[in-house]
This record gives sequence, C-alpha cells and structure tokens, in this order.
Amino acid sequence: MSFLEIKDIRKKIGSNEILKGINIELEKGGFLVLVGPSGCGKSTLLNAIAGLLPPSSGDIVIDGQVVTDLHPSKRDIAMVFQSYALYPNMTVEENIAFALEMRGVEKAQREAEVKKVAKTLQIEHLLKRRPSQLSGGQRQRVAMGRALVRQPRVFLFDEPLSNLDAKLRVEVRAEIKALHQNTHATIVYVTHDQIEAMTLATKIVVLKEGQVQQVGTPAEIYNRPANLFVADFMGSPAMNMLKGKVSGGGIALFGNDGIKVAMPPSVTANLPDGKEVILGLRPEAITDSGLVDPKVVSVAQIEADVTMVEPTGSDTFVTGRIDGASFTARTRADLHVAPGQKFAFSFNLDKAVVFDPQTTQRID
Repeated sequence: MSFLEIKDIRKKIGSNEILKGINIELEKGGFLVLVGPSGCGKSTLLNAIAGLLPPSSGDIVIDGQVVTDLHPSKRDIAMVFQSYALYPNMTVEENIAFALEMRGVEKAQREAEVKKVAKTLQIEHLLKRRPSQLSGGQRQRVAMGRALVRQPRVFLFDEPLSNLDAKLRVEVRAEIKALHQNTHATIVYVTHDQIEAMTLATKIVVLKEGQVQQVGTPAEIYNRPANLFVADFMGSPAMNMLKGKVSGGGIALFGNDGIKVAMPPSVTANLPDGKEVILGLRPEAITDSGLVDPKVVSVAQIEADVTMVEPTGSDTFVTGRIDGASFTARTRADLHVAPGQKFAFSFNLDKAVVFDPQTTQRID
C-alpha cells in the first residue's frame, strides 16, 4: 500500500494552470525526487504537499489520511528549505530543539533528542554556535537536524543544495543519502539537478510544464526514457539523438545514403521500411573498441571526423561528426586522438533506444 498518494492534483493561478493532473504514489521509506527545468511545477507540487499552497482540485493522502484541507501544522510534515530558514538569535542547539519545545516536550527529552540528531549529522561540536558562525554546509545540516528531530511522517526538501558550491554540494548530498539509509525516512525532494535525482532517488518523477513525463527508478529513467524530453534532460552529457530511417531490419544513419547499422530484432521488428526514427544512445554506449563489453551482441564500427576532445580526468569525451550530424562518445582517459583526425567509434546498439520523431515517444 502506498504511504504517500498524490491524486489528480491540479493548481490554477488565474488562467494559468501550473499543475495539470499529477498522480504519484510513494511507498513508506521511499525517496521521491521531483526533477525538471525551472517553471515545471515541482516546487508548486511540494508546497501543495506541505499545505502551503492549496491545490485547485485533487487529493493528497498520507498513510491513509486525506490531508488536502488540513493546516500545514496538522500534517506531521517537516520541510527543509533552500534558504536554511534558521533563527539567527538562537544557537544550533536551540534551533534544533525549537519544534520540540513548541510541542511541550520536557527539557531532558529535548536535550537527548537534540544530541541524538546532532550525532547522526556530525554537528555535535556546533551546538553552542549561532548560524552566523557556520558555513553553508553546516547551516544546511542544522536545518536538516531541525526537521529530523521531529520524526515526521514525511520530509520535504526544496532544492536544499542549490546555495552550496560544487564540492560542498557533493558532500551534503552524500550526507542526505546516508541519512535516508540510516533512518528509512519517507522523503520528497525537489531539484533541477539530474545528478542529484539519479544519486538520491528510489523513485524519480520527471516534470515538464506541469505534467508528469515519466515515473520510474533511476535506472528506468536513464536507460528507458519515455520520450525525447526525458532522454535529453536526464544525463550529462545528454543522450545522443541520431536521425535515421528503418531499412531492412536495421536503421540507416547519417545522411541520405546513410550508414546502415544492424539493430537487435526486437527494436525494429514492427517498424516498416522507410519510417523515420530517432536513435538514442548514451555517450558511454559510443566508445573506442577497447571499452566495448565482450557480451554485447550488436556493435557497429563507424568512422567519423573528430571535432572536439574533452579530457575529464577519469574519461575523455570525444565529439564526432558525419555528414553534419554530431555525437558525443565517452572513451578511455588515455585515448590519444585530436580534432581533425578520423577515428573508428564503436556503437553499442544493445543500449539503443528508438523514438518516433512525430510523437516524441519511445518506440517499444
């Protein structure tokens, strides 16, 4: 049975419909990430769950209880904001304990709970400091501690890492993941960063213009994107989108004459010859021959002009071009290739996903 249910939630502001019939279910202890570009409705949906922005229609159910019309204070939800929202005149200890104090929890129990949470978040040495004496990462941990000490039914995170620098963002992200693993809390997390979504979630919801594009595990979203938007939005670098036509059970890519590649039979079995398609391949599915998985069934060797080489330390991203069409390959870090050269790329077609350019949907 689902612990959190979002049933046909719609939100209108004037004539503008922000949320257009959102349906999501999350099991108890799940980590749901709402991801999408700015303006897609993810923060509006989070605020609707919190009770800060009532929906125009639909229901929100938590542990079997309809909370749609309940005041935020009655929902047993804790929210961690992007801006930390700490009381500057209180110490860290007082900030964390404040919610318990408002509930009338005795001082001895408050102190015990604060110490327990501080130990979990490794901020015991900060308890007597004030927010102005803390770094951004420390403030975010305090904000998490203030939410955690309440032991709510659901935690809501609204882009909590967006104010942190890149290195600190990775560190705090790891702490949030460890927190979830250790506490088995039910979490709804909003971000526009698809790396955060992939690393944290047990379930991802991809939103665009107030509509759900796909719901699934990180692996499902990454490997089997439902449409061209999800394929392009999730992944860095983005999935390669190569125009082609179905030809004799395979697909002809790159130009009018085309380079015909043999596809797994399941991919093109029901597609007529001449049908235009878009072949999606992640950069790691286009590489040099030394990185090809020996278990791969369908591999195509395609020679292309190298137009760009981007070393990242652990990998090298190489941009290839044929007849005006470009693609990005992920190769070995020690690959020796330079712009202007020709290079034989290995296309792992077992990893290919095919889309209909008219509907933009994946073809199964």
